[in-house]
Amino acid sequence: MLFIVRAFAGYTLGQADIFRKAMGKKIPEVMQKERANFIAGAKKKGFSQKLAEQVFELIEPFAGYAFNKAHSTSYAMIAYETAYFKANYTVEFMCALMTMHMGQPEKIRSAVSDCIRMGIKVLPPDINKSNVEFSIEKTDNGDAIRFGLSAIKNVGAGAVEPIIAARAEGEFQSVADLCRRADLRSVNKKVMESLIKVGALDKLGKRGVLLASIDRILSLAQREHRLQETGQTTMFDLFGDSVQTPLPELDLAGMDAPKSERLAWEHELLGLYLSEHPFSSASKKLAAMHTTLCGQIDESMVGKSLTVAGMLSSVRHLFTRDSKPFVAATLEDLDGTVPMNVWPEVYQRTKDLWEEGNLLLVDGKVQSRRDQIQISVDSARLYLPDEEPEPAPAPPPKRKIRIIVAESDSKEADVELLKKIFDIVKQYPGKDDVRLRVEGLSGGNTVRLPATGYTPELQKRLVEIVGEGNVVVE
Repeated sequence: MLFIVRAFAGYTLGQADIFRKAMGKKIPEVMQKERANFIAGAKKKGFSQKLAEQVFELIEPFAGYAFNKAHSTSYAMIAYETAYFKANYTVEFMCALMTMHMGQPEKIRSAVSDCIRMGIKVLPPDINKSNVEFSIEKTDNGDAIRFGLSAIKNVGAGAVEPIIAARAEGEFQSVADLCRRADLRSVNKKVMESLIKVGALDKLGKRGVLLASIDRILSLAQREHRLQETGQTTMFDLFGDSVQTPLPELDLAGMDAPKSERLAWEHELLGLYLSEHPFSSASKKLAAMHTTLCGQIDESMVGKSLTVAGMLSSVRHLFTRDSKPFVAATLEDLDGTVPMNVWPEVYQRTKDLWEEGNLLLVDGKVQSRRDQIQISVDSARLYLPDEEPEPAPAPPPKRKIRIIVAESDSKEADVELLKKIFDIVKQYPGKDDVRLRVEGLSGGNTVRLPATGYTPELQKRLVEIVGEGNVVVE
């Protein structure tokens, strides 16, 4: 366009740029002025007014969307390269895509759905497996994508980098092991709570139990770090290589959180349901009821009546202009989401149903409003699938054996005593819980010993080496 107005109407480069801007903005007064200038310039160049008007009428609609050839080429190259990588390096491409969109839950959710569609497994965050960002992990079924720890809400890279660095020595075997080996000074209560809620510590304990013990976990981590900084040692540091050094034990007892609560935490902190969608248990049964999937509703279905099923992921209670209550909600299934409007008449009949998390069967008509596809609800009813029973808690140990010893002035004697206790306990295999408490000048420290099987003989042998009253059987 710039070349045309210069060659045909004698415009300078500056005048041509002003002409381009005027055409793009479509301001009538400016357009009329530029039309006159263009025709006058063309006539000076020897062209007829009729031809000048015809050329201007050709330029005018083109200017509404004129695209630079260099831009066109660049965008075409990017589109081709992106398609090539996605087609030929699919897992790598999707992993990089999710890393790029960390902090944008909607885009992460869309990418995870795309992975599921393509058969790529997306694994949940794991303190022993995840990196700071999304990463590729080898599995028995091929390459998978592991959720990055810093993609969890409230968790930053600075908090998890020391944990990942400590993991170079091997996976964490327990919460106590994590506290001893990893520098958790940058992990505050909010960060630890978020890691636990999304299941990053599931291999170290149950989420509900760990949440109830956050303060004790962080306190133990601080204690271990202070000992390392000051170079202090405890009786347990005297074992050397001959005996595996026991770790301070946290008595993490209690019940786990219910599945519905665990899934709600995932949705809140990851932006999606990763381990299991709350609707998944109902989807197979509802498929036989000829319901339409939320993600399949598009413009081609406008005006049609249908039945759709899903979970209410958001609910807003609003009022019409004449102050009548209605609801704007979003229904979500495994395939996508769809907005819905529940107008006053329908709302009055169904007002108790519109709570986030409810599973609903909805009858309605597809509408298009402001270029958005939505459903106008005619009726709705609650759907209650059979809930899967929570796994039964592990039965408590039959007996608990407590052994109490005191540090002496002789390191050699202390080590020899601990070796004897270990040897005796290992000779009576079983499932009874054994705890060893060492009393020292700096306080007490309790560790869990290998499980044993209680017998009067075991108790007698322990009493012989630690003294009467220092072996307690519950």
